[in-house]
Amino acid sequence: MDAVDFRFMDFKEMVENLIIRDGSPVMPETIDRLFADIANINRESMAEMQDSQIEAMAVNLWNWVIIKKEALGLSEEQSAKLRHVACKLMCMCEGSAASEEAIQRQILMNLKTGKGWVDGGNAVIADEFFQAAMAGLEKLYVKLMQSCSTEFHVTMQKTATERDVFRVLSYQAESAVAQQDFQRASKCVLRCKDMLIRLPKMSGYLHILCYSFGIEAYKQNKYEESSFWLRQSYDTGKMDKLSVPQEMLGKVLRLLATAYMDWDGKEYYKALSAVNLANKEHLTPGGLSLKMKILLKYETAKEEFLGAIMEILHCDMSLDFCLSIAKLLMYHERESLGSYFLKIICEHFKSSENIGKALLFHVEVLLQRKEELLATEKIEEIIIGHQTGRQLTTELVGCLHNILWKKAAQSFQVEDYADALHWYCCSLRLYACDQTYLDFARLQRNMAACYLHLEQFDKAKEAVTEAERRDPTNIFTKFYVFKIAILEGNSDRALQAIATSEDLLRAEEQEENDVVTNRSLVSMFLNLAAQLALQNEQQIVAEKALEYLARYSEDAQEVIVALKCLLRLLVPKVSRMPESENKKKQMDRLLTCLNTALPKLAQYFDGEVSTSGSRTNEAHWFRKTAWNLAVQCNKDPVAMREFFIISYKLSQFCPSDQAVLIAQKTCLIVASAIDLEKGRKASTISEQTMLLNRALDQIHKCRDIWNLLKETGDFSSDPCETLLLLYEFEVKAKMNDPLLDSFLEPVWELPHLESKTLETIASLAMEMPAHYPSIALKALKKALFLHKKKESVDVLRYSKCMHSLINLLVPDGVPNEELCPLEEIWGCCEDALSLISHTEGYPEMEILWLMIKCWNIGIFMYSSNKYMSSEKWCGLALRFLDHLGSLKRNYETQIHVLYCELLETLNKKKGPLVNEEDCWNR
Repeated sequence: MDAVDFRFMDFKEMVENLIIRDGSPVMPETIDRLFADIANINRESMAEMQDSQIEAMAVNLWNWVIIKKEALGLSEEQSAKLRHVACKLMCMCEGSAASEEAIQRQILMNLKTGKGWVDGGNAVIADEFFQAAMAGLEKLYVKLMQSCSTEFHVTMQKTATERDVFRVLSYQAESAVAQQDFQRASKCVLRCKDMLIRLPKMSGYLHILCYSFGIEAYKQNKYEESSFWLRQSYDTGKMDKLSVPQEMLGKVLRLLATAYMDWDGKEYYKALSAVNLANKEHLTPGGLSLKMKILLKYETAKEEFLGAIMEILHCDMSLDFCLSIAKLLMYHERESLGSYFLKIICEHFKSSENIGKALLFHVEVLLQRKEELLATEKIEEIIIGHQTGRQLTTELVGCLHNILWKKAAQSFQVEDYADALHWYCCSLRLYACDQTYLDFARLQRNMAACYLHLEQFDKAKEAVTEAERRDPTNIFTKFYVFKIAILEGNSDRALQAIATSEDLLRAEEQEENDVVTNRSLVSMFLNLAAQLALQNEQQIVAEKALEYLARYSEDAQEVIVALKCLLRLLVPKVSRMPESENKKKQMDRLLTCLNTALPKLAQYFDGEVSTSGSRTNEAHWFRKTAWNLAVQCNKDPVAMREFFIISYKLSQFCPSDQAVLIAQKTCLIVASAIDLEKGRKASTISEQTMLLNRALDQIHKCRDIWNLLKETGDFSSDPCETLLLLYEFEVKAKMNDPLLDSFLEPVWELPHLESKTLETIASLAMEMPAHYPSIALKALKKALFLHKKKESVDVLRYSKCMHSLINLLVPDGVPNEELCPLEEIWGCCEDALSLISHTEGYPEMEILWLMIKCWNIGIFMYSSNKYMSSEKWCGLALRFLDHLGSLKRNYETQIHVLYCELLETLNKKKGPLVNEEDCWNR
């Protein structure tokens, strides 16, 4: 079998498998393959198959598509492709001997296949099938004419053929429209129109087809094409008025008039003619409205408008429609016509129960035209009518109130408060006869605002009292209560009004109402209250309003502004206060303000350091304020620490320049120092641990800042590094850190370590609960070494350091030979004696202390039978005695007497029986 036959057999198998296996997963791929392959198949490749077999396969595939389309969910494109395949197969069987039935089947299949492609969006392919259908009709016509035996039979066959030709032409027109080919589409439709004489029943179909073409063209702004299709639709619709209702003809004509109106200014008369004809065919409000729009679009004479207006009245259109026409005239700047028509409307519908609508619109028009006197007269007429029986509906009463309030608001905005009050009073009169109006409290508030501006204080107070009686929880009512209290100088009443705003929010939260909206209104009230209080020199009230505003506002920027204003009010006042419990409370209040600002600034900056000048300035302002308050707390270290810490936190929103880094460093150092001091005095271990850990955290943060700061300049004279070292050592020592020695290893090697630092380390090492004598000894020895290295020894500091060292080596009390390194102690005393001998200014009390310490060691040696050592130590004491000043006389006689007695006793004790072991070897 050759390749072509193989392809066909494969094709045949695909068709059979598609029909047999419903809903196969490969169905979409199979359909695409069949559609692609049919182009390569012809009758020669099917030579081994008979026509009947091919026809059967085509019919089976065609019927399968019809039956299974809905069940299998075939798309329009898939259905079109399968019909395409079936139709192509069927057409392969045509020949000169094809039967009438076969030709008719092929025509039908070509028509439906082409229509399927049009509906599926591929009109180009559809044309091929429509042409094939037309060719089939020509062939069928010849056969039918040959087989007809009577004239009646010939007529019947001609009519049937013409009906099919009509269908093909209409489908070709649809295809041409889809391809934007207006010329071809119009030719097809005109041929169809010519055939309507013989096929009158097709008029309705062609009418709808042309109408749909017209709509589509209008949507694409192709007004000329749209007008052509709509004319054809109207013409064909008139031919069959039994099946095409007048309502539809009017609809077509209105769209035709609209197309003419939108097309070109030159088509005015055509548009007007079309809409007049539409109204004649089927009168609707839409048609009359369209006619008015056409007249308005062009420079139409006043007489034509008047004619159109009278036509509307004669047609008994509704009041609402007439008002809409009047509004249309007003909108298109035909005020005089609109007003004239409005007067006619009011007269025409004066007995209507809905006349209020016209009257209110008339009022609106008069107000728009600045004819306020006439408007006032008309309003007076409406109110009197409402009071005497011609009542307005509840909706219209609300509309009238809105008109009056809108006018009042406009006057209020331009500061014409008397005029605003006039309109509000009109509203009040209307309320007097309509107890259902719910915004009476709001009206009273608005009137109160006008009275206040007009300085009619008593009337304003009456209005506010009435508003409070009707709507006591309303935030706007609270504002006017507050405002009256401020103007009266009643601070307590004003503060009470502010406090109720907090109660209002709590109530809303419990009721789960619109808390966000109410919170916004409360914030607005508090903002205005603070401004009003400050304007009237009510600082205490302003402070409370600002505090509440900072507490409840959701707007970060608003909170920041409120806090700045509050701090500007409080800080000078608190700074002038003497130290007292009240000042402490006020400082706590300031601290609360700063702590409130911190999260709001974080929200304001959205977690990032801002480069915006305004935002950075805000952060700097709060940082510096906290710093200044910290400095003022010199007698309250706890408060000082809190202010410095908040200053540090606020500074984190500022760019890290040198000034900010220095400030951060200082804040953390001072805070750490205060925590360490509190830790020393802590009453419990847990409290001390908490304070020490907090200090350690601050020390680590400060060290990071210090490292950054050193990169910005020379800070060699700054004691920060030393302080951080001492603070961290103190924390670790008091917390018994097992790594304390490791921490100190690099410290001992520091090149610029000062003696004072070493002395402090020694002191901290022995400060309870720390107890590290080895560290203290090492530090003191290094300190003494540094003292001696100096060209000019600081005798006072040297003496204190020596005192501390010897006191560590020989604690107060009776010396213990086993525990005290006597040789080292002797060396220290010799060093001290040497310095005393060569330097002036050694404190006399320290010399006395050294003398007594040596004497006591000598006595201890004597009691231990160490007579030679005893003599040496006592002799050393005498050497210190020689350097005493004014105190020498107090001790000299006593010491010498005791020393002589000691020597005498030692001479008696000395002998061969005494086996003294040299104490220095111990």
